[in-house]
Amino acid sequence: MYYRSLFPRDLFAELDRLQRELQQSVDPNPSIRGLTRGFPALNVGGTPKTVDIYAFAPGIDPATLDVQLVKGMLTIAGERKIDPVPEKATLHIDERFAGRFRRVVSLPDDADPNAIEAKYKDGVLHVRIQRKEEAQPRRITIQ
Repeated sequence: MYYRSLFPRDLFAELDRLQRELQQSVDPNPSIRGLTRGFPALNVGGTPKTVDIYAFAPGIDPATLDVQLVKGMLTIAGERKIDPVPEKATLHIDERFAGRFRRVVSLPDDADPNAIEAKYKDGVLHVRIQRKEEAQPRRITIQ
């Protein structure tokens, strides 16, 4: 006689599979790069001395970018202009983002709002925030 359990052999693997399927049904359609999170794409990281934010925004005039730091929240805002399509051209696929954008990053408490610099090169905005001096790791001498 063939016996089958009511529960799958690996219950946690089955729950994980069900959660992934549910999440995929709720998330927006994936693009060429996978699931998009927003424009510009961000990398946020740091070292013991700095917090580094990279915003990948090619084709944007750096003078039109607005970078602000208010109460520990870094905001990057701007607008990417719509590329004009020739009058008689037919557009089949338009995957390039155009329009206003705004990304907000919460900074750690030890970020120094008075020591911040932003540079734009080759389509990448790099914002570097120094950490406060008292938060820097230091060696304590033993007496």
